[in-house]
Amino acid sequence: MNLPFDNPLFLIPSMSGLIFMLAGFIMLKFPPKKINSLYGYRTNSSMKNQERWDFSQKYSAIEMIKLAALLVLSSIIGLVYNPDSKLGMFLGLALMILMVVFLIIRVEKAIKDKFRNEK
Repeated sequence: MNLPFDNPLFLIPSMSGLIFMLAGFIMLKFPPKKINSLYGYRTNSSMKNQERWDFSQKYSAIEMIKLAALLVLSSIIGLVYNPDSKLGMFLGLALMILMVVFLIIRVEKAIKDKFRNEK
């Protein structure tokens, strides 16, 4: 049996997914209490006030865990498809970048929806 440990299409989504999942659990368990520039989900909309900050920290942690699980599941592609290393690396990185972009879009939309009436 040939294991896919040298296939970037397996390695990148599985390892980055596990790292994002761990980061999501850490942020969920130990969210930053005050608005800061070092730790947490930091965008202009999430840093406008403390209520937005608290909401965005919890919501982004939960979404990060969900999307990380999808990223790990997507690594199954690398079990059945073994492209050359450059294409595999491109596809693996593309999956990871898409996850991050999707996370930001979902969290920003949730902030906008929740604080619609705020100026």
